[in-house]
Amino acid sequence: MKTKQILLLIMLVFTTTFAQVENTQKGSPYTFTPNFFIDVANYKGSEYGKTKVDVFLQIPYSNLKFVKNGDYFKARYSVSLTFYDEDKENVVYEKLWNQEINANSFEEAVSKQNFKYFHQSVNLKPGKYVLRCEIIDKDSKKNGVTEAKINVTDLLYGVNLSDIIMVSGMVKDQIVPNIARYVTSEDTSFTFFYDVFNDTSKTINVEYIVTDKENEEIYKEKELTALGKDRVRIFKTIKNIKFSLGEYLLTVNLLDKEGSIQKSMIKKFFSRVTGFPVTITDLDKAINQMSYIAGSDDQDFIEEGKDYQEKLARFKAYWKAKDPTPNTEENEVFNEYYRRVAYANEKFKQYYEGWKTDMGMVYIILGPPNNVDRHPFEYDSKPYEIWEYYTINKSFLFVDETGFGEYRLYNRAYGDWFRYRQ
Repeated sequence: MKTKQILLLIMLVFTTTFAQVENTQKGSPYTFTPNFFIDVANYKGSEYGKTKVDVFLQIPYSNLKFVKNGDYFKARYSVSLTFYDEDKENVVYEKLWNQEINANSFEEAVSKQNFKYFHQSVNLKPGKYVLRCEIIDKDSKKNGVTEAKINVTDLLYGVNLSDIIMVSGMVKDQIVPNIARYVTSEDTSFTFFYDVFNDTSKTINVEYIVTDKENEEIYKEKELTALGKDRVRIFKTIKNIKFSLGEYLLTVNLLDKEGSIQKSMIKKFFSRVTGFPVTITDLDKAINQMSYIAGSDDQDFIEEGKDYQEKLARFKAYWKAKDPTPNTEENEVFNEYYRRVAYANEKFKQYYEGWKTDMGMVYIILGPPNNVDRHPFEYDSKPYEIWEYYTINKSFLFVDETGFGEYRLYNRAYGDWFRYRQ
């Protein structure tokens, strides 16, 4: 176990110091994709019989390639939105936008605190759709794609609610939306807005409920609210909440005089710990995922903390001890390890999470291979891949024994690695 931990630490430091592509094979399915955040909201539209669908994107500067251009740095990328019908048989709407970002310095270009926002409205008939969004970095040629089913609601008659949009702040009287839907463990409040559409002016009770991942109510409030005819935009700040790492639900209910729910809207959001990668949203799962770097004694010690706060403190202390640059805010080993976990979950998922697969195990421990030799359609053998690591003079053979994309590590010399899996 100790040898394995030392090897992994060396490989983590090496790959964060000397940036590598995910592998060197052109067209490989393991190309790193720039992440972005997306949110979609329904509003009452001006076009009769249609709902206005707003698409919001939040794109981190650090996930785009900035190129020196005179006295500043420029990133060039495109955004495409495609709405399909429910069965993806027909394209209902499709458009592409070319975008640019200018940064005054290299530090500004790579800062993880900087984001570019994108907003576009589309009028659609109520119904079910599939939305596909793709961002292509024009200089690195890397792309990020997300696809999701959305429900476009009919807001034409009676009392109706728009979707909820979380707010990061205001800049020159402009709303900065919190598209990522993150709060931090240091926050004690959060702000959001929504629209109420109504045929006549009235006063109504609005109920706000916040529940945690265990479905326990941590906040509940009723508020008498005056509604005007047509549309009222309501901004609300919920205060005095203590957030733990994890997933939360915000529910807004419009109540009638008897207290029955007329309309309801739910928004999922996430709490993260300041300094943690955004992919860590569950402390217990993050501790479990340490199995390729931590000894069982270390994991047991963290898991046996008497409560959430003690487990969190022990988790932080473990990774602080691994920090190769303790005098800086960045913990390269910590961030790289969970980047690999997230990457494995995205790329290698089978019947279980990607980090638990053989490919995920090798990727997390050794990082991206220098070369991938893929053979998915061999006539006289089962599908297989060979991952080559030139720096340690090792190669790993993965074979799809079932034909369903479940690649298992075949190298018998490395069979003892299976004991690190959970």
